[in-house]
Amino acid sequence: MAAKMSLGLKQTQSLMMTPQLQQAIKLLTLTHLEMTNLIAQEMVENPMLEESDGESSAEVEEPSKEQIEQKEATVDDFQGKELIEGTREDFDWESYAESFNSSSSTAPNTREASSPDDMPSYENMVSKNQGLHEHLEWQLRMESLSAEELDFAIALIHDLNDDGYITSPVEELIAKSKIERDEAENVIGMVQNFDPLGCASETIQECLLVQARALEERSPLAEKMIALHLEDLQSKDYAKISKSLGVTKDKVKDAELIIMGLHPKPGRLVSPEETQYVVPDIFIQEVGGEFVVQVNDEGVPRLRVSNLYRDLLKSKEGGPEAQEFVQDKLRSALWLIKSIENRQKTITKVAIAIVRNQQDFFKRGPEHLKPMILKDIAGEIGMHESTVSRVTTNKFMHTPIGTFELKYFFNTGIGGKNGGIDIAGETLKLKIKEMIGNEDTKRPLSDQRISELLSTKDIIVARRTVAKYREMMGILTSSKRKQD
Repeated sequence: MAAKMSLGLKQTQSLMMTPQLQQAIKLLTLTHLEMTNLIAQEMVENPMLEESDGESSAEVEEPSKEQIEQKEATVDDFQGKELIEGTREDFDWESYAESFNSSSSTAPNTREASSPDDMPSYENMVSKNQGLHEHLEWQLRMESLSAEELDFAIALIHDLNDDGYITSPVEELIAKSKIERDEAENVIGMVQNFDPLGCASETIQECLLVQARALEERSPLAEKMIALHLEDLQSKDYAKISKSLGVTKDKVKDAELIIMGLHPKPGRLVSPEETQYVVPDIFIQEVGGEFVVQVNDEGVPRLRVSNLYRDLLKSKEGGPEAQEFVQDKLRSALWLIKSIENRQKTITKVAIAIVRNQQDFFKRGPEHLKPMILKDIAGEIGMHESTVSRVTTNKFMHTPIGTFELKYFFNTGIGGKNGGIDIAGETLKLKIKEMIGNEDTKRPLSDQRISELLSTKDIIVARRTVAKYREMMGILTSSKRKQD
């Protein structure tokens, strides 16, 4: 029997994410710098927004509900105070005019003063970091090469990764070029001897050998150890190396010091990872033995609704289209002001709760960090876990003992379920690192032994847990840490 098709009405409820709500959520996740940039952009796009000269937005008379007809939110929803007024300092560009032309033979006191307009731009005064590829190509242009060799060399250089190693098979690069294998090998050798030495190598052995052979005082023993016993050197098997090469352990260790002075990732010498600077969202200061929380409001302007457009809304001038435009911009302006205020308040609440729960950390250091999860803070301040998660994303706290990301303070407890005391993961890392740092290098501590020693302090963790955190810190196993 065929099924019948029919039409019917069904009433359901669902949560709709309005644009205003999406903006409020987005503000919670933004860093301090991103938020100030967003405010600046909104002030350009929304004529209703302007900086206040001390007048509070609460003092601005709001239009009635009849003037603003909206379904998503009403003006009555926004009754908060404004943010703290930020200060802005102008850069003294005139100071650049005091410099003079170094190539001129005229005495400084007789030289005509230069105006700021005649000076080179600030961008031209600031040197830019040169990447590895550009640095190698600059040296390449000083060599006398044929067009085919030059094309191969450029292709080779652009195939290098940030560490300076070739990423594609050499045979494949040669096959794509128009030169013979012997010529290609000569070009590779030439690039390997560019600064930094060792780039364009396929393996770490090849890279270190290039550097070892270029030393002013070459060490044949060090070169042999790199070529034949690099793995043994990593595991510190000095006895095997000594026996194989017919030299004493002391000479092996002397050669090891030479090898340790080489760079396994030469490309990083030219194109190191850029330092990422952060602007703290929260400052913690100790005042009279108490830790005081202060939200960073630098660069956050005090916002208010423009009186000009407010009067335009009251007078109902400009026709329906103008009125609709003003109403829309007013809603956006009021919601932004409220969202910024809520963001700052929420960050403050979370920061105060963190400080209250981590007193030992702020007084005695990172080794006293307590286990704490998002749920703990969320329940304490009466907010949802997802809100706390957004607030702690990309937010940093400047404290008397350093700057930390807010997420740093959230760690699940380890060891408590096994009958011991709960300990934060970061604290466990510090304890493992301390124990390994104080060990006897001739008899390094195994993961099992570290687990046993921790248990004497009521920190009950399994061997595999110790191994996990040791590997996270990049510490070698006991067999590879052993030194004779």
